[in-house]
Amino acid sequence: MTTICALIFGPEYSLRSVLQPYWYILPIAFVVTLAATALCRHLALRFGVVDYPDRHVKTHARPTAYLGGLGMLAGLLVGLAIGFWILLHRQSHVAGDPQTDPVSNLAHIQNWLLLAGITLGALIACVVGVVDDLYDIKPWQKFLGQALAGAVIFAVGIRVNLVHLLRYPIFDVQLSPTWAFILGAPIVLFFILGASNSLNLLDGLDGLCAGVTAIITLAFLALALSLATWNYSPVGDPIRIIVSLALVGAALGFLPLNRHPAKIFMGDAGSMLLGFICGTLMILFTEKLGRWSVAALIIFGLPILDTAIALVRRMLNRRPLFVSDRSHIYDQLMDKGWTLRRTVAACYVLAGFYALIGLVASTLRFRHAVVVFILLMAASALVAYRRGFFRMPPAAPRQTPDTPPAK
Repeated sequence: MTTICALIFGPEYSLRSVLQPYWYILPIAFVVTLAATALCRHLALRFGVVDYPDRHVKTHARPTAYLGGLGMLAGLLVGLAIGFWILLHRQSHVAGDPQTDPVSNLAHIQNWLLLAGITLGALIACVVGVVDDLYDIKPWQKFLGQALAGAVIFAVGIRVNLVHLLRYPIFDVQLSPTWAFILGAPIVLFFILGASNSLNLLDGLDGLCAGVTAIITLAFLALALSLATWNYSPVGDPIRIIVSLALVGAALGFLPLNRHPAKIFMGDAGSMLLGFICGTLMILFTEKLGRWSVAALIIFGLPILDTAIALVRRMLNRRPLFVSDRSHIYDQLMDKGWTLRRTVAACYVLAGFYALIGLVASTLRFRHAVVVFILLMAASALVAYRRGFFRMPPAAPRQTPDTPPAK
């Protein structure tokens, strides 16, 4: 373990020095989220904003308050606001005085712009989710809202570095900045839509989505700290640390009221918010393209795997792709007789496994990390196939009255 840590964290700056200015974002985001979620539950119950069971997809025992996503939004926004205040009142770990050094001053301006774009995008993603929770809007309308949130971060400069990527020997392509800009837009859209909807699909059991997101984001935080200790980027390093800390605090702050039996659900407002931030972080890890970008994809492996299994299963069985069913990993484990708590714990372990493999992959060369990613996804698909996760059950889903699954 010591050897792995020595490979992950670089020699340029100590782990303590890069974390010390920002660490308190996490506990503050946690406390704000916990308090805001309790308030949202009270308001949801008072005004009848609840999720009713349907005994098919929504198999929870009783009507349960919605609007938990707004509680997480409150904690996240407070965390981002603290990060903005820190950037305004101190230098980042890079050398240079922002008042006299033009390069350092430019880096600070870029940091503020990126943080403002992420904040606005998060607001859009959460608002779209709230509207969907209240009025059940059509899928294309949700996609449009998610695309708008993605357009905001693209506009402030959060993009995949295609110019650097295509210079690798396996591609050996010289791409002009103009074409990189044009091609970068759909890639950002793919990341945001993919992450937002994969976490939305994962939100099916008490404490599942928030807990898995917390595990994923803790690994993202370790990756962000690794990049900062290597002095990877004066622009991206502080942003990645701030956003990761705020998201971990928000996800953990929501869990006490969402664990089984859940007192409140995050709804689409919460899952879209979490997905948007995770998608943004994955794009931020592609700032210069390297082993860290592949590591971020591996860390996000469980939502990728769950979404892939659900979509392939529906395609193979000729079911509508965008109609909810019990085709997810956690649904199938429940249908096999697993209790809710055991299913959620298993998903936590699986998320931790992907996170650990991702962090180890961050110590490899880019091409080796790509091979690890491909092999890991292929092995995961093979295990899912052999376990029968792609087959549609012949009978109605099994219910377990003693531990009813809840959304």
